[in-house]
Amino acid sequence: MNDDDKAKLTCPRPVRESISEMTEIVLPNDANPLNALLGGRLMHWIDLAGAMAAHRHSRTYVVTASIDHMDFLVPVRVGDFVILRSSVNRVFRTSMEVGVKVWVENYLSEEHHHVSSAYLTFVAIDAAGNKVAVPPVVPETEDEKRRYDGAARRREIRRTESAQRKARS
Repeated sequence: MNDDDKAKLTCPRPVRESISEMTEIVLPNDANPLNALLGGRLMHWIDLAGAMAAHRHSRTYVVTASIDHMDFLVPVRVGDFVILRSSVNRVFRTSMEVGVKVWVENYLSEEHHHVSSAYLTFVAIDAAGNKVAVPPVVPETEDEKRRYDGAARRREIRRTESAQRKARS
């Protein structure tokens, strides 16, 4: 890798370069006996959508370090489309917070509803599993700046909760 390639890997990148979207159709294998999407399947899709944004930003391997609290706001039924949009909110040296927002779309009734939102932390690693630095992210819009600022607050909350768990152990 030459110096120009190394510079490209460390150059700050705008949030828009990390934006990812994926769509899934809910099939019977994804549902419980009431034909509603399994929560674990939705969590799996959220992890994948978040990883895509983290990969796009860091341009390296990433692993999931944590996922914050999730609520399931409306049921999702067999046959519905699930739309997941993700982007990097903020970078912290080797880790990054990614936000994922999920909607359900019923294409027959043309209805859209917010299903869930989640914040995930991904750590960038090399092929040997060692942590690697992540280029800074540059928020450009007001919404991106709000999420960028919120990520710092959420990180402090996660650190405080982690320290409290360790103290109880």
